Amino acid sequence: MSRTIATAAVRGAHACVARAESQLALAIAKHGRDRAVGFEGTAYCLPVILALTGRRVEKLGELEAALREAKGWLPEVPSEKLWLPYLGSALDAGVATLVAHETVEALKPLLGVPLAAGPWLGPTPDSILREQGIKLVDGRMPGFAACVGALPDDETAEQLARDLQERNILVFMGASSNGTSMAEQLQRRGVEMSWETFLVPYGPDTSSLVHALGFACRAALTFGGLKPGGLLESREILLYNQRRVFAFVLALGPVDDEKYATAAGAINFGFPVIADTDIPEILPSGICTYEHVVSNVPHASLAARAVEIRGVKIRTLEIPIPVRHGPAFEGERVRKEDVAVEFGGKHTRAYEYLRSRPMDAVEDGKIQVVGPELADVPEGARLPLAIFVEVAGRKLQPEFESILERHIHSFLSEPMGVMHLGQRDTVWLRISKKARDAGFRISHLGTMLLHKLKNDFPAIVDKVQITLFTRGEEVEALYPEAQAAYAHRDERMGALTDESVDTYYSCALCQSYAPNHICIITPERLGLCGAYNWLDGKAAYEINPHGGNLPVKKGAVVDPVAGQWQGINDFVESASNGAFTRFSAYSMVQDPMTSCGCFECIACVLPGTGGIMIVDREYPGQTPVGMPFSQLAEVTGGGQQTPGFIGIGTLYVLSRKFISGDGGLARLVWTTTRIKERLGERLRERCAESGHVDLYEKIADERVCTELEPLIEHLAAVEHPALALGEMI
Repeated sequence: MSRTIATAAVRGAHACVARAESQLALAIAKHGRDRAVGFEGTAYCLPVILALTGRRVEKLGELEAALREAKGWLPEVPSEKLWLPYLGSALDAGVATLVAHETVEALKPLLGVPLAAGPWLGPTPDSILREQGIKLVDGRMPGFAACVGALPDDETAEQLARDLQERNILVFMGASSNGTSMAEQLQRRGVEMSWETFLVPYGPDTSSLVHALGFACRAALTFGGLKPGGLLESREILLYNQRRVFAFVLALGPVDDEKYATAAGAINFGFPVIADTDIPEILPSGICTYEHVVSNVPHASLAARAVEIRGVKIRTLEIPIPVRHGPAFEGERVRKEDVAVEFGGKHTRAYEYLRSRPMDAVEDGKIQVVGPELADVPEGARLPLAIFVEVAGRKLQPEFESILERHIHSFLSEPMGVMHLGQRDTVWLRISKKARDAGFRISHLGTMLLHKLKNDFPAIVDKVQITLFTRGEEVEALYPEAQAAYAHRDERMGALTDESVDTYYSCALCQSYAPNHICIITPERLGLCGAYNWLDGKAAYEINPHGGNLPVKKGAVVDPVAGQWQGINDFVESASNGAFTRFSAYSMVQDPMTSCGCFECIACVLPGTGGIMIVDREYPGQTPVGMPFSQLAEVTGGGQQTPGFIGIGTLYVLSRKFISGDGGLARLVWTTTRIKERLGERLRERCAESGHVDLYEKIADERVCTELEPLIEHLAAVEHPALALGEMI
């Protein structure tokens, strides 16, 4: 262990704790010890302090106690002449630093310093953590980078950001070097920064990087089902991060004492530090999987070297198009002033249509543009577009057409400078001037689809032929066939019921983060993340018989009302590592399905109403049960089986099997406006179909009330059917 690192880290930790103490004293003098403190949108209070100390800090006085505990971890500053062959003192100093950093960040709003301003996004709410959850578990977001400081120039900063984006690494940015930060450099380059683009600027101070560690702590608490507590619980949280959260620190520019101390804090989590400057190295493994600190890495190699050191598994595909591509570019928007050509939206007809064909009817690799190409139209032109994809495969089934077609959206969102919104015949697509100037053409949309379809679906797609129609005559000629195909698929999917099949499909993707959780997907119950339905599971099994989606035979009926079958129960017991022995498909009270953490909504029993409420993860307010979504998620997620609480995909509410064992849709007494508006007329129709024509109007939302007593009064006034059904528990 280098004495330089140990001395600098401990010295930096003392300075950070002293600063936190000083600012806490100011806040207490100004607001008093009973003043609330915390980060908006999280159930985990101050998540790093909660994870490392077990303290649920909600008031300034409680923060005072947590900081005092952290101060007790500080070792004496070692002599510059003393060589220490171990990491202990630096690691302890690092943990104390993280507590101090979180204290400083939590105090900023109370001292008049905004957490989110300019390019800075501030702390991550739980809703975003859960929204990103599906990307964490399915490999689209294989790791995280905490970028500390700045690059030598703006162009190099953008190059590093693009290198990380292309590897689908989520990038957290904070701190500064030489008077600027990486986020400010990207802002000057016009780079879009947001959660959708995998570029997340936390704040200008080194202390802001604690939010990256807070994200990691909440991954353990949210998905892993770990509980905060004493030393043993803290150790499990740190080990969870070492084994399951593939993060690393990029130290950019000069490293001062505070950055050394912060880096030591990250090493506790198993996150190595890779620097572009000449700092002392720590090469043996131990706390981290491989090297702990690696220095002097050239900027062009930083992303690749960091991925190697942390052991991040990257899945990339070389596609012959002239721009970068990957899921990290899906969230980019092409603004009106940046448009080279535009298709669809409210201006022209644009749709996508995928059709399966016999093997001899598809010319593999053929891509043609019928109509004007990009070079043939003026800048900002608006053209019609029909994306016609013909596929063939020996194992391809007609019911897979809709699945492959649905992926066109994500595939065509991946090239940098291409914006794709909508599906089927509601497509809106833009190509930017930058992409055009780099050589991107309309034909490259076909190139992207060709390579992605064959790479992502190799077991069922053998041949692909793509025609891009950009002339109105041909676009209109094909449209009736596409419409007929859409209608036929909807009719076929609507005929699929739980009774009509003898096999359901599992989804174990979330087990990388929630080891005991297992989803069972039926034709009438999609996965709780909202991203996978029964056909997706069937196709995924055809593609990879050893993957996370396996067929599960229902077997003998155990309970037809609650929805239990012996084959399903046997599988659940095995797949959950013995944690659970039964699962009810149609009940949230009797042996409900476990919930990982990336659910779209939570359904919860409301005592005294005879019904339930449903709240979506974007809703920040209070609910009639007395808890916001973030607190409800604590008792629902992490792979738990909690009677009266389930995580669900929003569209499950429209299913005829929606908690049918407990009384069905008539039990729904309160939900959020967002859910009612998203489901809209389909929910009205489902209410009428369930025998309650006016149920939609009787379901309360936050505009009616957010407390239980007023809700009960409302239900009585409108004669909600749930009151006649009796209590659920």
